[in-house]
Amino acid sequence: MRTERNLTRLDRVFARLDREPERPAHIDVPRMSRHRIALFAATLAFYLAIVWLVVITSWLVRLDWQVMFFRPYQQWPEIHAFLDYYVVLGQRGPTAVMVAAWLGWRSWRQHTLRPLLTLGASLLLLNITVGAAKLGMGRLGPHYATTIGSNEMGLGGDIFPSGHTANAVVTWGILAYLASTPRARRWLSAVSAVVSLGVGLTTVYLGTHWLSDVVLGWAAGLLILLALPWCEPLIARAEVGILDLRDRWRERRAGTLPAPAAPVAVPVPFAPRPTAQEEAAAARETVAAARSPRAPVYLTPGPHTPRSERTPVTPAGSRRPPHTERLPRGATASAARPLTGG
Repeated sequence: MRTERNLTRLDRVFARLDREPERPAHIDVPRMSRHRIALFAATLAFYLAIVWLVVITSWLVRLDWQVMFFRPYQQWPEIHAFLDYYVVLGQRGPTAVMVAAWLGWRSWRQHTLRPLLTLGASLLLLNITVGAAKLGMGRLGPHYATTIGSNEMGLGGDIFPSGHTANAVVTWGILAYLASTPRARRWLSAVSAVVSLGVGLTTVYLGTHWLSDVVLGWAAGLLILLALPWCEPLIARAEVGILDLRDRWRERRAGTLPAPAAPVAVPVPFAPRPTAQEEAAAARETVAAARSPRAPVYLTPGPHTPRSERTPVTPAGSRRPPHTERLPRGATASAARPLTGG
């Protein structure tokens, strides 16, 4: 009786991907055009300018202190409760889960792993670049500032640039980057810009970040989105590699791995048939080789003699004196003794 194997959820997902192995034609992959390269260069210059203005304790640092002393959370306390929840849209864990769920559905619909792999690549770049900048500059936040008017750099902090802001730009901006149509891309770009702008200003309102932290976070997130087309070839190779691993896993699980190739017979050169004398000589050599080796001469047993006829010997010779008249046992005495007259 034929039985069918029960498909798991992972099998059904890959079966959906196998229905259309190629990416749909209407989905265009962004390329690194001249316009994008120019925007990347301008954003990078802006990023370096913000860092320089903070390092030299310029007017931007004075503006940070003025906003901090203004204490927005005391000026508008009625929106404090709402902004406490709104700032979650910039936290890495919750936003990554929400966006990954949406992009997983997109992968299911478009029969490709590219949306999820692009999200993973962007979050990896975000953690490396923003994390390194935070640890490298070591700026303290407003609640932990030590000297009024200073830039608070190099004191072991980790708030410059703002991680919430950069994460909001990347996580929500990836939806616009992966949009299928130009119209959807424009709308999603506007929505992600509003969300990331609101998250950054919320951190300033709560007093957890300086204003310059938020500005640098916007630039850091935009740099990652602009640099994603350079990662597209690597994403495509990763997708092919994952699908190849999937196929091998399926073969190993089903037990249909290719069998080892049969040995190829090597042709033997023609040799003349041996004669009868040669066959007989080869047989004798085989029998002789199969026999056990002969014992040494000094261990070879001699002819068997009864114990009564053996003469005990020692290294010095016989222990018995020679008796010329002694006859061996069993001989008759009459035959041995000479007859004498009466």
